Amino acid sequence: MLHAENREGAQWITSIEENVDNPNTWIAFRRDILIKKVPSEVIAQIGVDSKYWLWINGNLVVFEGGLKRGPNPEDTYYDEVNIAPYLKKGENKIAILVWYFGKNGFSHKSSGKAGLIFKVKDDKLDIISNSEWLCKVHPAYGNTGKPYPNYRLPESNIHFDARYDITGWQTEDCRKYAFEKARELGDWGVSPWNRLVKRPVPFWKDFGIKPLEMQRIPGNDKDTIIARFPYNMQMTPVLDVTDTQDGSLISISTDHSVAGGAENVRAEYVTKRGRQTYESLGWMNGHKLILVLPKSVTVNALSYRETGYDTEPTGSFSCDNEFYMRFWKKALRTLYVNMRDTYFDCPDRERAQWWGDVVLLMGESFYTYSPSAHALMKKAIYELVGWQKKNGVLYAPIPSGRSDTELPGQSLASIGRYGFWNYYLNTGDTQTIVDVYPKVKKYLGLWQLDNTGLTAFRSGGWTWGDWGDHRDIRLIYAGWHYLALDGAAKMADVLGYKDDAAMYRGIMKKLKVGYNKCWNGYAYRHPQYQKETDDRVQALAVIAGIADQTQYDEIFNLLKSQKHASPYMEKYVMEALFIMGQSNYALERVQSRFAPMVDNEEYSTLFEGWDIGEKGFGGGTVNHAWSGGALTVIAQYLCGVEPLKPGYELFKIEPDLTSFKQASITVPTIAGLVKSAFIIEPDVFSLEISVPRSAQAIVYLPTDLVFDISINGKTPSENKYKVDMHFEKEGKQAYLFNEGDYRIVGKK
Repeated sequence: MLHAENREGAQWITSIEENVDNPNTWIAFRRDILIKKVPSEVIAQIGVDSKYWLWINGNLVVFEGGLKRGPNPEDTYYDEVNIAPYLKKGENKIAILVWYFGKNGFSHKSSGKAGLIFKVKDDKLDIISNSEWLCKVHPAYGNTGKPYPNYRLPESNIHFDARYDITGWQTEDCRKYAFEKARELGDWGVSPWNRLVKRPVPFWKDFGIKPLEMQRIPGNDKDTIIARFPYNMQMTPVLDVTDTQDGSLISISTDHSVAGGAENVRAEYVTKRGRQTYESLGWMNGHKLILVLPKSVTVNALSYRETGYDTEPTGSFSCDNEFYMRFWKKALRTLYVNMRDTYFDCPDRERAQWWGDVVLLMGESFYTYSPSAHALMKKAIYELVGWQKKNGVLYAPIPSGRSDTELPGQSLASIGRYGFWNYYLNTGDTQTIVDVYPKVKKYLGLWQLDNTGLTAFRSGGWTWGDWGDHRDIRLIYAGWHYLALDGAAKMADVLGYKDDAAMYRGIMKKLKVGYNKCWNGYAYRHPQYQKETDDRVQALAVIAGIADQTQYDEIFNLLKSQKHASPYMEKYVMEALFIMGQSNYALERVQSRFAPMVDNEEYSTLFEGWDIGEKGFGGGTVNHAWSGGALTVIAQYLCGVEPLKPGYELFKIEPDLTSFKQASITVPTIAGLVKSAFIIEPDVFSLEISVPRSAQAIVYLPTDLVFDISINGKTPSENKYKVDMHFEKEGKQAYLFNEGDYRIVGKK
């Protein structure tokens, strides 16, 4: 037993067994120590490939620690956790179960070697991993037979045979299970894990273990048990079963274990005789838990442990439209089930951080979840630039050991106005902009204009502009290029790079001319494009500011007939319609297109395509990140809440008064909660707002719709609520508000 005294550096350690680096290997580590006095804080640094569970003195300290690799293609994340509350004077038992994925995926790059490193930073207490630790490849864990999870997932199916369990290994004398001394692999920073980067996001939120109601459906040889979750979630199933025999196989899956036309993860449990409980530690997702089991097995109880990213849905929205209330609820659930190690496109088929999805998820998160979600955004941003190729290409998904394919449109979207710039505007995080700007500049250097002034075509690794048909790809790329240049110019302004900002705006000016050469009097069409007119490129022209108001009527007429955008790009079409003053049609169009998924009572989340089955596309998952984009438009345009200065130092409230009769929203900003609620009655308009401390709000109201304004029952003083000329708007009356609660009433 180790006495707590200073020792030299921690070592990466592993088992001496030959099969330790096989995919889907589980290793149990133990270290017993004597502590004379427990400090008030004991910070343990823990690194693994790929995941771990930590117990101290039999108490679960970390449920699924570790992050998928990595911050860049070479390095590895490590965790820091205060273990002092779990230590005691005298003997202490540290137990760590490591799950080594051992294969690449669209969200993980394997190091190729299973390992653990553990180090306590303390002058008086030094606990380090070395060859004095005992370990063993856990004999109960193994692989299932086919079908296996599809190649995009680094996780394997989990097979657990209770007959070979090493029960009590976390606290009992583990030598009875033939634990042996660990093998040392090298110290902190050794290859293949290389530099260790501190985990930038919180540990997962554990919602606790909750019971499920279940239905047993008899079969000829085996029975099926189905239990429905309250909603689609990330969860681990917990079984309490009794078997009159020994060695019965229980199949564990969800209704999403096959998703988007591909195999997702599932699990198996082999019983021992008698009563037993088991939690399958690899998280699944779905709406239903499904067990297939022999008739000899009695299920005493089924439970689940929901886990997820540690953030709270502190934002809220309500309105007088039932469809959009359902949409908001489903969008919120879709967003949360797509947050964990990274933002990802879907929690089942891929778990991949595609940046077209990330841009939309970031925008939604700002209006719904507490600022702890900002850390996940920041991690995503640093990973995108950390995986940049030497030639400057930015690609996704990352982290990834299976793909290095550039999707040019998505890469441009990530660094532009809706991506990096939107992150800065909402957070005020200048340091991140300082760090990533050189990478942005390098990537934009790959993009050139052709002799017409339009963005020259770059195929990238995958010429993908959107799912769906009729993609005018040259103009799709050009629109995203313009928005990327705009974001880069704004970042250059913040950093004081005047020459860079002028360069970007000079390119934008030429690009705008080139784009407008593709205007034929009623729509934007590239001369080489021969299919039906693309609604996406009209929307990009509007939101980028390439189109002007003289073109709005024609664009609006076209958007009433052309509906080619997938749910990914429909958000930008909706936004363009709001900008053009066509909010009623924007809401009507979104409702008609999203109705099959919003009105489907079987699913709590939104789909990848417009429907499922033959009407779906892109794989057809029923919980896809990008479909919630309209949530952002509702918050930003219908309710009108948007930051004007970084970190919500100054923001606007500009509600749309031509659609809903009432709507209220609470936005969890870095400055505090922003609240806005309006009610429109036949002759009266009222707006209640809350402005957080150290922030200011500008309220914009249409001059032709609202008059005879009163603020908290008094006629507004021109000087008290006067707005800087820079923020005045034609056709709008503007009022500036400092911290506090206000009620604004006017005749309509």
